[in-house]
Amino acid sequence: MNPSTAQARVVADELVRNTVSHVVLCPGSRNAPLSIALYDAASAGKLRLHVRIDERGAAFLALGIAARTGRPVAVVCTSGTAAANFHPAVLEADRAGVPLIVLTADRPPELRSAGASQVIDQQNLYGNAVRYYDELAVAERRAGQNAYWRSQICRAWNAAYGEWRCGPVHLNVPFREPLVPDGGEDWFESLEGRAGGARWTELPDYGALPAFVVPSARYGLVIACDSGVRAASEWAQAHGWPVVSETGGLGLAGDTAIGTGAWLLGVEDFIARHKPEQVLCIGRPTVFRQVQGLLSDPDVEVLLVRPDSDWPAPAHNVRQVGQWFAEPTKPADPDWLPAWQRADAAAKAAVGTAIAEEPWPSGLRLAAELVGALPQDSLLVVGSSNPTRDVALAGGIRPDVLVHRNRGVAGIDGMVSTAIGAASVHRGPSYALVGDLTFLHDANGLLAGPVEERPDLTFVVLNDDGGGIFSLLEQGAPEHSASFERVFGTPHGADLGALCAGFRVPHVLAETLTEFRAALRPRPGLRVVEVRVDRSRHRDLHARVRAAVSAAVENA
Repeated sequence: MNPSTAQARVVADELVRNTVSHVVLCPGSRNAPLSIALYDAASAGKLRLHVRIDERGAAFLALGIAARTGRPVAVVCTSGTAAANFHPAVLEADRAGVPLIVLTADRPPELRSAGASQVIDQQNLYGNAVRYYDELAVAERRAGQNAYWRSQICRAWNAAYGEWRCGPVHLNVPFREPLVPDGGEDWFESLEGRAGGARWTELPDYGALPAFVVPSARYGLVIACDSGVRAASEWAQAHGWPVVSETGGLGLAGDTAIGTGAWLLGVEDFIARHKPEQVLCIGRPTVFRQVQGLLSDPDVEVLLVRPDSDWPAPAHNVRQVGQWFAEPTKPADPDWLPAWQRADAAAKAAVGTAIAEEPWPSGLRLAAELVGALPQDSLLVVGSSNPTRDVALAGGIRPDVLVHRNRGVAGIDGMVSTAIGAASVHRGPSYALVGDLTFLHDANGLLAGPVEERPDLTFVVLNDDGGGIFSLLEQGAPEHSASFERVFGTPHGADLGALCAGFRVPHVLAETLTEFRAALRPRPGLRVVEVRVDRSRHRDLHARVRAAVSAAVENA
């Protein structure tokens, strides 16, 4: 057996022993030893292998699987720019705390700086975005190789799964030729792992004693992002604190859930009268400026629940950081929660009326219809930019719907692939709401070979022919109209139906509300439902809803 084959077989086996059950593989020559070893492991039923030809999409596919399973997923590629294309997903995994094991094949040292093809400097390619980096020594026929290979896989798994916080790790693996099995099976030492399928190095159970933050205010507010939301909801229910979420409901239950929180935090007069003394922030807020504004208020103490040291501090005034939250030291004021509940009820009615009066389609109405139509126990993957805002502002997510968002770096990169990855491990119907630019940016994520699994996933694409989010920002104001379309609106005129046909993915253009509702009915397989929206109406619609909410809250 040649050394490259021996090393690859051991790496594949030790990944399985470390509970890695999903591997995403990109084809290439230099990573051929790993490709063959992983294929053999999958054929033996030891893991699920996902093959993709686009490295960027492959890495986001792995990220989607890892985010939903909570377990490390390996993603494998050849050398050169293939490895560089993993970088956006590595950055997202870093900020979002998603465990990825990145295995990049490389040329051996003698072929670097020697004019060989597909060679870049892959040493520490992802910088400080990874929890751990190592380059394996080139495989040789000498004693101790089996133990060394297995030990390094255990180190990588341990770092990915988190002594401190889950995240990506990078192993660079140089291979010498021959890169394919040569027919021999002999190796001068045993290549077996530990008895009973155990991992080579057993690791401790980290996080058994998390640090706690201790709320101590009679007027407090919980802001729940993507982690620990259900527990935060139960805590708020027990202690009388109102709780708002960056995606509206997002699993919130009980009468402390303030579904219109994203609107209420933007009503200056209301916040002036109902400013919390403390904010218990769960996770990392990234969507709404009004949330950042509250966290930046010098009169508001911020208690942050975050599993690592990369915690947000807009005004650098965070009072406590911990991994979980304790019992409060003071009872909430009995009038505090009812005031928020009255405002929420008034705002909810105003938002519902304003959205219903808007001609179909609009982003807010589409989000409300989609969330309302989701079957129980559905997965909804929400794209960045307008979709995640529309879902929150239109009323939020029901408690019986599971949500995923790429909010680590909050970019539009890889959302199609992420959604497919998440849906592939979700036991139930899956949907994704994305904008047209997000969809086009990762359209290659639809590409999969005929033997690859395609989950039951419906993409809802809100097509406003460009960057609709900028219509709602300062750039969208009338005084910037001369430059807006060219450098912010960026219309593309793409035919999404023709694009989907090229990938052999069913496509439906829903032009009426009746057609949209019909298109949302669960069906097997991968499909795309497109809704075309006039983005020139975005700014006025949001202004009308804000005005309606302000008036309703004032009179509540």
